[in-house]
Amino acid sequence: MAKSTTILLAEDEPALGQIIKESLETRNFKILLCENGEKAYQTYKTLKPELLVLDVMMPKKDGFTLAKEIRMEDETIPIIFLTAKSQTQDVVEGFTIGGNDYLKKPFSMEELIVRINNLLNRTGLQKTSDILKFGDFTFNFPKQLLQFKDQKAVLLTHRESHLLYHLIKSKNSVLDRSQILIKLWGTDDFFTARSMDVYITKLRKKLKQDENLQIVNVRGFGYKLIC
Repeated sequence: MAKSTTILLAEDEPALGQIIKESLETRNFKILLCENGEKAYQTYKTLKPELLVLDVMMPKKDGFTLAKEIRMEDETIPIIFLTAKSQTQDVVEGFTIGGNDYLKKPFSMEELIVRINNLLNRTGLQKTSDILKFGDFTFNFPKQLLQFKDQKAVLLTHRESHLLYHLIKSKNSVLDRSQILIKLWGTDDFFTARSMDVYITKLRKKLKQDENLQIVNVRGFGYKLIC
């Protein structure tokens, strides 16, 4: 039998938390259920789960604060936010903090399971052996390391790595905005588009050491990595 994926579930509503836990366990996930942000952080530190499902509104420590603290230690672990909040700025904040997905309550268990599997499948792309060279950079995709000439390599986040990988693979050609949003985020709505813009800005800053490289916005179509 395949090894179970360990998921940390932080949900302060006992009934909902138990429903989610039991539903995911029937799909062969191992669930660490915590009722507040502080307990969730300690559980993360001790047991090192492979994916996080975090309620935004929790006692002692809210989901956004928890995610910020975890992102300082682990830039690659997939994070899904659960929330009853529907304001645009809340959704954008969740993605800006480093969330990979955002699910509004009420939701179906099937939808949550699909989103979890999508994130795990995307993480699985790191098993490839691709080491890519472009300009004066070397990009070790499996290890998410970007190196400029002989300088010390820097660690990219999960989302930065996959976005850069696809930009390199289509270098000097337009990377279709809608297609890459669906491939990496699972949807091409307004909120995920804003999130991708944030990651493009981060990548531009990391690539500025090579003056011959540029990520340009092709209005109405997507992005192009010019080498």
